[in-house]
Amino acid sequence: EKALASPQRIENIVAYIRQHFDQKTKRNSFYQLKERRLADFNSIFATTSIDVCKLYYNEFQNQQKDLPEAQRLKIATIFFYAANEEVPEGGLPDDNPDDTSGLDQSSRDFLENAIADYNAMFKTNFDTSANKFQNYYKDATTLNTLWVDKNLRLHGLLQAYSRTNRILNSIKTFGNIVCFRNLEKATNESIALFGDKEAGGIVLLKSYSDYYNGYESEDGKKIKGYEELIAELLQKYPLNCHCGLDPQSPETGDSVFQRNDRVLIIGEQAQKEFIKLYGGILKVKNILSSFDEFAGNEILSERDVQDYHSIYINLYNEFRNKNKGDSENVNDDIVFEMELIKQVEINIDYILELIRKYHESHLQDKEIVVSIGKAIDSSVELRNKKELIEQFIESLTPATNVDDDWHTFVDAKKIEELNRIIADENLNKEETYKFIQNAFRDSNVPTTGTAIAKILPPISRFDRSANRTQKRETVLDKLRAFFDRFWDISGGNFE
Repeated sequence: EKALASPQRIENIVAYIRQHFDQKTKRNSFYQLKERRLADFNSIFATTSIDVCKLYYNEFQNQQKDLPEAQRLKIATIFFYAANEEVPEGGLPDDNPDDTSGLDQSSRDFLENAIADYNAMFKTNFDTSANKFQNYYKDATTLNTLWVDKNLRLHGLLQAYSRTNRILNSIKTFGNIVCFRNLEKATNESIALFGDKEAGGIVLLKSYSDYYNGYESEDGKKIKGYEELIAELLQKYPLNCHCGLDPQSPETGDSVFQRNDRVLIIGEQAQKEFIKLYGGILKVKNILSSFDEFAGNEILSERDVQDYHSIYINLYNEFRNKNKGDSENVNDDIVFEMELIKQVEINIDYILELIRKYHESHLQDKEIVVSIGKAIDSSVELRNKKELIEQFIESLTPATNVDDDWHTFVDAKKIEELNRIIADENLNKEETYKFIQNAFRDSNVPTTGTAIAKILPPISRFDRSANRTQKRETVLDKLRAFFDRFWDISGGNFE
C-alpha cells in the first residue's frame, strides 16, 4: 500500500483521469432527466483509505491550479467514520452516512476545507454536522463511471460497480469501471458467487476487438463490427457520389443522389436501410468510445460524421412529418437513435469560434463558411438558428466585433420576429411580451392557463367561421418555434 500511494503513481493516475474524463463520462453528452437538460455524467473515485483520498484530492488541486476555470474538473471528496462491520467486505460505505465524529481532527479539518471548496463552487451551505453532511453526500447527479484504486471483492465489489450501472437511456446503456489495480479475478469470482457462473458474458461488455472487428454470437450468428459497418456505409451511401436518379424525375427508385453538396437517399426502403445501418453504427460507436484504443481509429473524419448526421436528421424530420395526420404510423418498423445523435451536439460557442476564424481571415476563407453550414446541419439544436447565423455572417465587416455584435444582432432579430408574429396573428402586444418574458424566465412555453388566452385577439361569438381553438394552436406553434430559436442564445430582455 505504501508503494501504491507513492507520489509519482498518484500524479500519473490523476493525469490519466484528467485526460480521459470527457471520454469515459461522455462529458459532451446531452440527455433529458426530469424535465431538466443535463450536460454530462459524473463519476466516483474509490480509494483505499482516507489518507490516500486526501493525497488524490490535493494532487487534483495541484494539477489544475493554473488552468482556466472552464478547463478544470470540479472535484469533491467524501469520507467519514464507520464501524468496519457496516461496510460490505472490500466495498464502499452505505448511502446514508451520518457520523463524522469518529474522524481524527486532521481528517475532519481536511473534510471541512474540502466541503468549503464545494460550497464555493456550487453556492451551497454544507458542513460536517449530521444533517448537512448527509445532504452533502447525496448532492450528486447521474453517474456512469467508477474509478477504482482499492481492493474490492465479493458483495462489496458488485455493490460498488452497481452505482454506475443503472441504465438511463441509449447513451448510458452500461457503467464504466476503470481500475488502477487488477480486479479481473475478483470480478469474475464475485459474479460467479452471487449470480450465474456463466453470466460473465452478459454482465460484462465484450472486448474492444469484438466491437471493432465483429464476433460470433453464442448461437453462431455473425455480428458485424464497427469497421465492417463503416465499410458498408461508405459503399452503399458514399458522400461524394454523383450517381443515381434525380429526385425530380418521375422515375423515382431506390438510389443515392447528390445535389448542391447535399446527399439525398431516394426511396423509402433505401432510407429505412440507411436509418437501420447508421443507427447500428451510432450504438456500437457509443460503446467503442469508452475504450482508449478507439482514439484515432474512428475511420470517418469529423466532416464525414457531420454529413451523415445531417442525412440522418433530415430523414428523422421527414418521417416525423409524414406521420402527422396519417392513419398509419410509418415509424413502426424504424427506430431513430436521436439521443446518440445529440450526444455530440454542437453548441453556439463552437459556431461563434468558427465565425471568429472566418472574420480573422478577412472574410476570405470560404471553406470555414462551408464548415459552419455542415456543423449546423448536423445539429438538432442549431438547425432552427441556421438562417439567423447565415444572416449574421453576411452582415460581417472588417470592423465587426463578433461576440458583441452577435448578441446585438440576435436581440434585434428577436424583437423583429416577435413583432412580426404579433402583427401576423393580431395579438395583444403587451400581453405577448409578458408571456414570452415569463417563458424565457421559466425555460418553458406554457400551454395551459389564462396567459395564452390574454394574448389572443377577441373573436365575436356571432362569427361562426372563427375557430378559437385552431387559432390558439397556431399561435402556440409560432411562439414555441420562436422560443426554441432564441431562448438559449439571448436573454429575457424584450425592451
